[in-house]
Amino acid sequence: MSNFNTLPAAALVDGDDAAPQGARLADAWWTLRHNFTSMIGLVLLTIILLAALLAPLIAPYDPYELDLARATLPPNSSHWFGTDQFGHDIFSRVLYGARLDLLIALASVAVSAVIGSVIGGVSGYVGRFVDEATMRLMDMLQAFPRFIFAMGIAFALGPGLLTVIVATAALNIPGYARLMRNLILSLKQTQYAMSAVAIGNSGPRVLFRHLFPNALAPILVTSTLQSGWAILEAAGLSFIGLGVAVPTAEWGVMIAMGLQEFLQGHWWVYTFPGLAIGVTVLAFNLIGDGLQDLLDPRRTP
Repeated sequence: MSNFNTLPAAALVDGDDAAPQGARLADAWWTLRHNFTSMIGLVLLTIILLAALLAPLIAPYDPYELDLARATLPPNSSHWFGTDQFGHDIFSRVLYGARLDLLIALASVAVSAVIGSVIGGVSGYVGRFVDEATMRLMDMLQAFPRFIFAMGIAFALGPGLLTVIVATAALNIPGYARLMRNLILSLKQTQYAMSAVAIGNSGPRVLFRHLFPNALAPILVTSTLQSGWAILEAAGLSFIGLGVAVPTAEWGVMIAMGLQEFLQGHWWVYTFPGLAIGVTVLAFNLIGDGLQDLLDPRRTP
């Protein structure tokens, strides 16, 4: 289960009491640099991003090139990760799959973070019946089992890349809404927020100009953690046939194709895309944990 509400609103500091921007950035980099697990995550994610961006240059074969004469070859010097039942080079497909899965993760998290934050921010700032109605709606959405909810959306929209992004984003909107709502409820009681109201700023200006920027740090941490979950959820939808279509070079699709070879003992067909998912999710989680430690209000600068 994904974890929102990982940071309390107290992690945010009043702008008047904060250190200069340069000092805060230097302190943040020093903290992350001395967090061993976070640096491992950063290195892993950097390697994955570079592999995805440079896939056309790195991949030794066309990921969609069919060659039945070399089908289901085990890992060897010519095909580092072996080939699948259609003769596709698995190493090349894993590289190209990184491009698609990272795109899905970043797009879905961005959509859910923006929509959820706006909903939660307005709900927390306006309060009263708007807050009550909005939170009850979020309760209804969260009452559905996450993956079944995503399956319903994907089934209604039909398989495809856009479907995966929409379904994965919809899963996380309630969590972002609740997190932002809690942050805004706390922040609107601060001195700078009440001063902004006292000098005549409109409600939308106070919310979007003064409160939202000070609530972005916990949202950033949550988004980093959610990126890993988004990859898992997207791969799951593709695995059951409701996501990206076969034979697209996508990790979930590759695992689904590889399971057809399970009984024949061709372990490499599904193992390497599965490892790619595991390493990428681990990288996002390690970075997210490091950012959470950095923003811990009990941490001594």
